[in-house]
Amino acid sequence: MPNSKITKAVIPAAGFGTRLYPATKVVKKELFPIMDRDGKVKPVIQVIVEEAIAAGIEEVGIVTQPEDTGVFRDFFQKPPSKELYQKLSPQNREYSEYVQELGGKITVLTQSEQEGYGHAVFCAKEWVDGQPFLLMLGDHVYSSNTEKSCARQILDVYEQSDCSVIGLDTMSVPTIQKAGCITGTWREFKSVLEVTQVYEKPTIEYARQNLRVEGMEEDEFLCIFGLYALTPKIFEFLEEHINNNFRERGEFQLTSCLDRVRVAEGMTGYVVKGKSFDTGMPNAYRQTMIDFF
Repeated sequence: MPNSKITKAVIPAAGFGTRLYPATKVVKKELFPIMDRDGKVKPVIQVIVEEAIAAGIEEVGIVTQPEDTGVFRDFFQKPPSKELYQKLSPQNREYSEYVQELGGKITVLTQSEQEGYGHAVFCAKEWVDGQPFLLMLGDHVYSSNTEKSCARQILDVYEQSDCSVIGLDTMSVPTIQKAGCITGTWREFKSVLEVTQVYEKPTIEYARQNLRVEGMEEDEFLCIFGLYALTPKIFEFLEEHINNNFRERGEFQLTSCLDRVRVAEGMTGYVVKGKSFDTGMPNAYRQTMIDFF
């Protein structure tokens, strides 16, 4: 069984958001608005934080660029100006206090140079402090098909496992070329499997030859959902890649280090009962606005 319960979540939010330019010249993509199921219009990052807290996470670390730390602190931890507060309805005045309560559980971390997703995760090493943690994408929101949230599903599988857990979704050709993919052997058919390979953005030919999973439809593959429950072993491999300047596509990546964690400790894959919405691309963001709530 895992050594300890997961109480911390890490959310990398240090990218430039180039795919949403020019809006991201003035607004961080993690602060783009989205209407949640409760009818509130919120920044994307708040929806992600709420997913974590509702799943039982006690502390959230948001990794961002140094010049953006004030933006996140102001939103979560600073009360509205006197002028704005006076114009808020009683309900929204109460809601502003709720947002600050969320802020009390948030630590803003920094990535001084934008060196890739793996590097952003590594910037949380000291804050994680040798504990297992939940990793969430800073531009994805999640919608469960069950009473359990997507994040809670991942945490439950971790607590029943003896290794890191990677959330999975089903994708078809050609979208796999834009995602991290896995293969493995089922422990529970089409639900839980033992991961035997993690591979970033495979070609269609490579996927067909090496990433097939028993029982899946032809040209259907298991890809990374955007939620992970990871042991601190991941930092060992990230640090090794950074110290040796081992880059992939010019940056320090996470996926190859995930595969090394798999080799060292084993890894469980879990097909999440839900959907992950990508808010980091124009068409996907537009569809999220339509479908999410």
